[in-house]
Amino acid sequence: MDDSKREACPRCGSGNVAEILWGKPAFTDELKQKIDNGTVSLGGCCFDSSSPRYYCNECGAEFGRIEFDMPWPKKDDRLKAIVYGAAVGDALGVPFEFQRRGTFACTHMVAGGVHGMPAGTFSDDTSLLLATCDSIRAHGGKIKPKDMANRFKEWLYEGAYTPDGRVFDVGNTVATALDQGHGCTGERSNGNGSLMRIAPLALTDADEAQIAAVSAITHAHPISVTACVAFVSMLRDVLRGMSLPNAIRGNIPSDERFSFLESVEEKDRDEIQSSGFVLHTLEAALWCNLRSESYAECVKEAVNLGSDTDTTACVAGALAGALYGYHAIPDKWVETLRGKDVIDTCLFETAQ
Repeated sequence: MDDSKREACPRCGSGNVAEILWGKPAFTDELKQKIDNGTVSLGGCCFDSSSPRYYCNECGAEFGRIEFDMPWPKKDDRLKAIVYGAAVGDALGVPFEFQRRGTFACTHMVAGGVHGMPAGTFSDDTSLLLATCDSIRAHGGKIKPKDMANRFKEWLYEGAYTPDGRVFDVGNTVATALDQGHGCTGERSNGNGSLMRIAPLALTDADEAQIAAVSAITHAHPISVTACVAFVSMLRDVLRGMSLPNAIRGNIPSDERFSFLESVEEKDRDEIQSSGFVLHTLEAALWCNLRSESYAECVKEAVNLGSDTDTTACVAGALAGALYGYHAIPDKWVETLRGKDVIDTCLFETAQ
């Protein structure tokens, strides 16, 4: 904290005040130094608009309030914004899946691609996200991984949670896990198949262990599990009104494999990868949101990164929905989106 902006303690008048850092920041040498010299104090993981901003090192008083960077979204719109944000991004990306960056330009919803689907068709990404939502809805907000797994099987084997009863894109890890009855744990089983469906948990009371268990239905390796926990935590902070850069900084896992999150905002486009690897998808989704100023701009950039276009745009779209709200999604895209009746029946009452 800049000394020129230090607040005086309202109880004792001392200027020896620390700024309280909430969330789960990366514990760097710089942060340790700030804690040691009394300019920063750790406040814990959970916070809201009533949480104090400052701590007096002299008398222990806590005062001030966190200054959130964005208005809080209306409660009733938040899940709809996330789910439709994911589904629209997914549908935009489906026709361009596997195409190389720079060989195409996504500007609106179109038909075709390797799957030959009509314009506005979402893929397995949204279907599994909807199955997750439907399980939460059916159990009154409770997290039931076994029930979710059964609903995933209904999707895979019966075409549930799709616009027209047709499953046309299935990840190898997802198919294997559902067939064998437990999540895959191998190093090479770190595709983005659990990250793409995890966003609705941001609007439940799920703790880290429950988020991990939901990822582990299909993706049980620590990299995938940790990515899901981090993304849900970032979403929750954004939904509380925190700016995305602060939400990222406050939720960087201690695992060194996630250190790339410390500099994602500074990267150039050609440094961002958009493969099916879960960490590539997480980074690309965050980068697209950091580098855009609207929902539409974000998801178009996500698709135009190429390769795993549908999943990158699905994850980026869920976050953009949380940032900008449902009404920021272009009406024409929502009108073109197929399966809206399926989506609407899966939405649940939010706990957060």
